[in-house]
Amino acid sequence: MLTAQVESLTERLEEMKPLFPLHWEELALNKDKVPLDPQYGLYLDRDARGEVLFVTVRDKGELVGYFVGFVAPGLHYQTCLTCHMDILYLRQDKRGAMGGVLLLNAVKAEAKRRGVQRMFVGTKAHKDIGRLFERLGFSHVETTYSAWLGD
Repeated sequence: MLTAQVESLTERLEEMKPLFPLHWEELALNKDKVPLDPQYGLYLDRDARGEVLFVTVRDKGELVGYFVGFVAPGLHYQTCLTCHMDILYLRQDKRGAMGGVLLLNAVKAEAKRRGVQRMFVGTKAHKDIGRLFERLGFSHVETTYSAWLGD
Protein backbone atom coordinates (compact mmCIF):
# COMPACT_ATOMS: atom_id res chain seq x y z
CA MET A 1 0.00 0.00 0.00
CA LEU A 2 1.34 3.39 -0.99
CA THR A 3 1.55 6.18 1.57
CA ALA A 4 2.62 9.80 1.25
CA GLN A 5 4.23 11.74 4.06
CA VAL A 6 6.12 14.93 4.77
CA GLU A 7 9.69 14.11 5.75
CA SER A 8 13.04 15.81 6.23
CA LEU A 9 15.17 16.01 3.11
CA THR A 10 18.28 16.19 5.27
CA GLU A 11 17.36 12.98 7.09
CA ARG A 12 16.32 11.11 3.92
CA LEU A 13 18.88 12.27 1.34
CA GLU A 14 21.02 9.12 1.52
CA GLU A 15 17.90 6.98 1.10
CA MET A 16 16.91 9.00 -1.99
CA LYS A 17 20.24 8.69 -3.79
CA PRO A 18 19.60 5.21 -5.29
CA LEU A 19 16.49 6.61 -7.05
CA PHE A 20 18.30 9.55 -8.63
CA PRO A 21 19.95 7.55 -11.46
CA LEU A 22 16.57 6.03 -12.40
CA HIS A 23 15.00 9.51 -12.38
CA TRP A 24 17.89 10.98 -14.41
CA GLU A 25 17.90 8.15 -16.95
CA GLU A 26 14.19 8.54 -17.63
CA LEU A 27 13.86 12.32 -17.70
CA ALA A 28 17.16 14.14 -18.16
CA LEU A 29 18.02 15.96 -21.35
CA ASN A 30 21.50 16.02 -22.91
CA LYS A 31 22.62 13.01 -20.85
CA ASP A 32 25.66 12.61 -23.09
CA LYS A 33 26.85 16.08 -22.06
CA VAL A 34 25.43 16.69 -18.58
CA PRO A 35 26.17 14.06 -15.94
CA LEU A 36 24.01 13.65 -12.86
CA ASP A 37 25.83 15.67 -10.20
CA PRO A 38 23.46 17.32 -7.68
CA GLN A 39 24.65 20.17 -5.47
CA TYR A 40 23.70 18.37 -2.27
CA GLY A 41 25.17 21.09 -0.06
CA LEU A 42 22.78 23.68 -1.49
CA TYR A 43 19.81 21.39 -0.92
CA LEU A 44 20.88 20.81 2.68
CA ASP A 45 21.43 24.55 3.26
CA ARG A 46 17.96 25.37 1.94
CA ASP A 47 16.46 22.58 4.02
CA ALA A 48 18.17 23.95 7.15
CA ARG A 49 16.58 27.36 6.40
CA GLY A 50 13.12 25.78 6.13
CA GLU A 51 12.83 26.48 2.40
CA VAL A 52 12.38 22.87 1.23
CA LEU A 53 9.03 21.15 0.93
CA PHE A 54 9.77 17.42 0.80
CA VAL A 55 7.15 14.71 0.52
CA THR A 56 7.83 11.03 -0.05
CA VAL A 57 5.85 8.08 -1.35
CA ARG A 58 6.53 4.76 0.32
CA ASP A 59 5.36 1.24 -0.35
CA LYS A 60 5.39 -0.74 2.91
CA GLY A 61 8.13 1.58 4.15
CA GLU A 62 10.28 1.46 0.99
CA LEU A 63 10.94 4.84 -0.65
CA VAL A 64 9.48 4.75 -4.17
CA GLY A 65 8.90 8.42 -4.97
CA TYR A 66 9.44 12.00 -3.89
CA PHE A 67 8.64 15.65 -4.44
CA VAL A 68 11.13 18.40 -3.68
CA GLY A 69 10.00 21.99 -3.91
CA PHE A 70 11.38 25.31 -2.75
CA VAL A 71 9.22 27.64 -0.66
CA ALA A 72 9.98 31.36 -0.57
CA PRO A 73 8.35 34.69 -1.29
CA GLY A 74 8.15 35.25 -5.05
CA LEU A 75 11.07 37.14 -6.59
CA HIS A 76 8.63 39.42 -8.41
CA TYR A 77 5.85 39.22 -5.81
CA GLN A 78 7.43 39.34 -2.35
CA THR A 79 4.06 39.29 -0.60
CA CYS A 80 3.14 35.94 -2.21
CA LEU A 81 4.64 32.84 -0.58
CA THR A 82 5.35 30.51 -3.48
CA CYS A 83 6.40 26.89 -3.92
CA HIS A 84 8.37 26.00 -7.04
CA MET A 85 8.74 22.32 -7.83
CA ASP A 86 12.32 21.21 -8.22
CA ILE A 87 11.95 17.47 -8.77
CA LEU A 88 9.12 14.97 -8.80
CA TYR A 89 9.55 11.23 -9.28
CA LEU A 90 7.61 8.04 -8.80
CA ARG A 91 9.30 4.77 -9.63
CA GLN A 92 7.88 3.32 -12.87
CA ASP A 93 6.63 0.11 -11.28
CA LYS A 94 4.50 2.16 -8.83
CA ARG A 95 2.72 4.28 -11.42
CA GLY A 96 -0.91 3.71 -12.24
CA ALA A 97 -1.82 2.96 -8.62
CA MET A 98 -2.78 6.58 -7.86
CA GLY A 99 0.69 7.24 -6.44
CA GLY A 100 1.05 10.51 -8.31
CA VAL A 101 -2.32 11.73 -7.07
CA LEU A 102 -1.47 10.64 -3.54
CA LEU A 103 1.90 12.42 -3.69
CA LEU A 104 0.63 15.68 -5.15
CA ASN A 105 -2.36 15.86 -2.80
CA ALA A 106 0.03 15.49 0.14
CA VAL A 107 2.29 18.19 -1.36
CA LYS A 108 -0.63 20.57 -1.80
CA ALA A 109 -1.84 19.94 1.76
CA GLU A 110 1.61 20.60 3.22
CA ALA A 111 2.07 23.71 1.08
CA LYS A 112 -1.27 25.04 2.28
CA ARG A 113 -0.40 24.19 5.91
CA ARG A 114 2.81 26.20 5.50
CA GLY A 115 0.95 29.22 4.13
CA VAL A 116 1.96 28.83 0.49
CA GLN A 117 -0.33 30.92 -1.67
CA ARG A 118 0.80 29.86 -5.13
CA MET A 119 2.49 26.76 -6.43
CA PHE A 120 4.28 26.05 -9.70
CA VAL A 121 4.88 22.54 -11.04
CA GLY A 122 6.25 21.40 -14.37
CA THR A 123 6.50 18.49 -16.72
CA LYS A 124 8.94 17.34 -19.36
CA ALA A 125 7.56 17.55 -22.89
CA HIS A 126 8.87 14.05 -23.66
CA LYS A 127 7.23 12.57 -20.51
CA ASP A 128 4.24 14.87 -20.18
CA ILE A 129 2.18 14.50 -16.99
CA GLY A 130 0.24 17.71 -17.51
CA ARG A 131 -3.08 15.84 -17.40
CA LEU A 132 -2.27 14.76 -13.84
CA PHE A 133 -1.55 18.34 -12.82
CA GLU A 134 -4.74 19.61 -14.47
CA ARG A 135 -6.76 16.85 -12.77
CA LEU A 136 -5.48 18.18 -9.45
CA GLY A 137 -6.45 21.80 -10.14
CA PHE A 138 -3.29 23.21 -11.73
CA SER A 139 -3.53 25.38 -14.85
CA HIS A 140 -1.16 25.35 -17.82
CA VAL A 141 0.52 28.75 -17.60
CA GLU A 142 3.87 28.54 -19.35
CA THR A 143 5.96 26.52 -21.79
CA THR A 144 9.75 26.45 -21.43
CA TYR A 145 12.29 25.85 -24.20
CA SER A 146 15.86 24.62 -24.00
CA ALA A 147 18.91 24.91 -26.26
CA TRP A 148 22.30 23.28 -25.73
CA LEU A 149 24.92 26.05 -26.06
CA GLY A 150 27.98 24.17 -24.85
CA ASP A 151 30.66 22.65 -27.03
